[in-house]
Amino acid sequence: VQLVESGGGLVQPGGSLRLSCAASGFTFSRYEMSWYRQASGLERELVAAISSTGGNSNYADSVKGRFTISRDNAKNTVSLQMNSLKPEDTAVYYCRGRYSRAYDYWGQGTQVTVSS
Repeated sequence: VQLVESGGGLVQPGGSLRLSCAASGFTFSRYEMSWYRQASGLERELVAAISSTGGNSNYADSVKGRFTISRDNAKNTVSLQMNSLKPEDTAVYYCRGRYSRAYDYWGQGTQVTVSS
């Protein structure tokens, strides 16, 4: 099982980034997928989640209207489009795939830094 994030980097406030997560080794279309983030010194928090079919999604209040989660079950990928980035969005972003408590996978994370 692998979840490999990409797309992180350094961006100025107000800018955009698109994170991607490539999944392999499990039946992607059956899993709820989500993005979490962890800023230095803080706990990991849910950013956005999307249902297995892509029909439902939910977001942390702090990113509503700025971030969009999407998935492509044909390509086994989940993405996070991040617009109007703020310095407080700086964190390591993690991809998670969850089917049940026993089938719960995490990626290694990608750093997003929002700074001028």
